[in-house]
Amino acid sequence: MATYLLKTEPSDYCFADLQKAGTCRWDGVSNAAALIAMRSMRKGDEVLVYHTGDEKAVVGLAKVTSDPFEDPEQPGKTAKGEPKFAVVTLAPVAAAKSRVTLAAIKADPRFKEFPLVTQGRLSVMAVGKTLDRLLRKMAGLPG
Repeated sequence: MATYLLKTEPSDYCFADLQKAGTCRWDGVSNAAALIAMRSMRKGDEVLVYHTGDEKAVVGLAKVTSDPFEDPEQPGKTAKGEPKFAVVTLAPVAAAKSRVTLAAIKADPRFKEFPLVTQGRLSVMAVGKTLDRLLRKMAGLPG
């Protein structure tokens, strides 16, 4: 099982919206590197949900409930036959007991190579096992 971090602007869609809905289609990703990460997700993987904007913090944990599929709003395949604009469905797992801010992440030298720090505009990224465990511990999330 892999873990990813997904960014969202909370004024557009926040973790509480996902909790209320129970499930959602995660779409709207257009950056090439972020789409590569989306295409690598599999049903059962987990996602750290990160609020951008004024919050800038990890706020919750969700589970990927589908393999990637074509965005119905932007159908099409890559040369490899993968969804050009991949989307997945998510379900909430738990809200963070303690939000993990970007400032706290940047202040910790263990995160110096983490894409959240090195590629600030990237909206979807894989989270390695060591950093995943650390972020979950900091946030009070199951794992």
